[in-house]
Amino acid sequence: MATKKTAVAEPTTMNELKATLWKAADRLRGSLSANQYKDVILGLVFLKYVSDAFEEEQSILRAEYEAQGIDEEDIAELLLDTDTYVGEGIFLVPVAARWTFLAENAKGQAPSGAEAGRTIGALIDEAMDQLMRDNPSLRGTLPRLYNKDNIDQRRLGELVDLFSSTRFSRQGEHKARDLMGEVYEYFLGEFARAEGKRGGEFFTPRPVVRTMVEILEPYSGRVYDPCCGSGGMFVQSEKFIEDNNGDPREIAVYGQESIEETWRMAKMNLAINGIEVQGLGEKWGDTFARDIHADTQMDYVLANPPFNLKAWARSEEDSRWTFGVPPEKNANYAWIQHILSKLNDSGKAGVVMANGSMSSNTGGEGDIRAQIVEADLVSCMLALPTQLFRSTGIPVCVWFFAKKKGARAGEVLFIDARDMGHMISRAERSLSNEDIEKIAGTFHAWIGSPSAEAAGREYEDVPGFCRTVPLAEIKEAGYALTPGRYVGAAPTPEDSEPIDEKIVRLKGELIEAFDESARLEKVVREQLERLV
Repeated sequence: MATKKTAVAEPTTMNELKATLWKAADRLRGSLSANQYKDVILGLVFLKYVSDAFEEEQSILRAEYEAQGIDEEDIAELLLDTDTYVGEGIFLVPVAARWTFLAENAKGQAPSGAEAGRTIGALIDEAMDQLMRDNPSLRGTLPRLYNKDNIDQRRLGELVDLFSSTRFSRQGEHKARDLMGEVYEYFLGEFARAEGKRGGEFFTPRPVVRTMVEILEPYSGRVYDPCCGSGGMFVQSEKFIEDNNGDPREIAVYGQESIEETWRMAKMNLAINGIEVQGLGEKWGDTFARDIHADTQMDYVLANPPFNLKAWARSEEDSRWTFGVPPEKNANYAWIQHILSKLNDSGKAGVVMANGSMSSNTGGEGDIRAQIVEADLVSCMLALPTQLFRSTGIPVCVWFFAKKKGARAGEVLFIDARDMGHMISRAERSLSNEDIEKIAGTFHAWIGSPSAEAAGREYEDVPGFCRTVPLAEIKEAGYALTPGRYVGAAPTPEDSEPIDEKIVRLKGELIEAFDESARLEKVVREQLERLV
């Protein structure tokens, strides 16, 4: 049987690539809910990436072996050596799971043989099974939903054809892993927008994550997220290390996620970015009900827990409640105390919270916050601008904790960044690189970190933006931690006009206003007289 060749026209820019793949999502949007087509598309994106990476590595190896004069029989055997691919961070992709094979059968072109009569959905499900069988780290991760009754097989075949129009290459200017990681994050963001509030459960906007990572600087050690969503905190931590010429292998990620579909997304996201996925456990699970990393202390914690969670697995006897039992109808202080319980003796953490957490006294939250402040665990409170999260209008802040604060013991840094950022749509705001650098740079100057010393930064209070505050003053304020309460107002622009000149100018403007008023009064009187 002749083999059908799939034309490959690689998009030249990232925007073109994203547009092509989002167009693919539109093929199924009319027949599936946002949640369903998200899983379908992200699974295909993952399958396309691992297939392209494997086939390209095979071609490179074959060329090398042929150049060495190795005969075809030995080359065929060498190409089956699994250690070669694993060592390069490439997943093993059996023939029936390769994109070329799926593209050939996308519309039932095979008239005979084992694939005759099988739908493209059945072939994709089988491809997922084989990938998980041959790659233990993927077991229980990949979606198997392509042959269900609610999946239009004709549209699915068209989808495979559309995906075939691009190829992820490990050669050239952009590494396939970096490219694919950006595409995957783009899809997560688009699906988060499509799903509204539900989308916020698996996706934290990149500017928020970047700000947290830039402040914490997780160069090495254990990085933990107890409600990891799609794994964005881990991905951004690795990018931070690479951008600063570090070794990403110096960090180990640990996470937990309670929603099955989101847990699968996280494992695929980490796999695409070359991050070890074992730290997410063998299956999803509720952190409050069962902490799968209960015996592991962490160097860094980055988290964006569900805001104001009302239904959660609460136990008054839980040993994590060092500073008080959290209220039954709000898990904010349960997340905070869980995270504090995970930090080792020099651990640091950043936690996104609803603004209400900074001042609430409901259900004993004020007493818990007071004890945490008195324990000198809060290093910085950051108020963020609104509309960073398109899925929610709730104003947010970030709590930063540190077990060791060095010279800043007994103080808390307050940063009010509510006026920062720029609108990227009618409903969504973003932080620029300069915004993030200003926020993180302020923190590092305050704490006296090596990066601040290297940049020659020295901290100083800036009215309306940042201020370092002693614990005694926070106590006097009833342990409220709202930055706007402490940083004060920004200074008004200095008026450089001499007072005598200003009086003359204002007098002239007032006389002009009186004259104009008199003129208008005369016009009105004339019009009224005509009516008599």
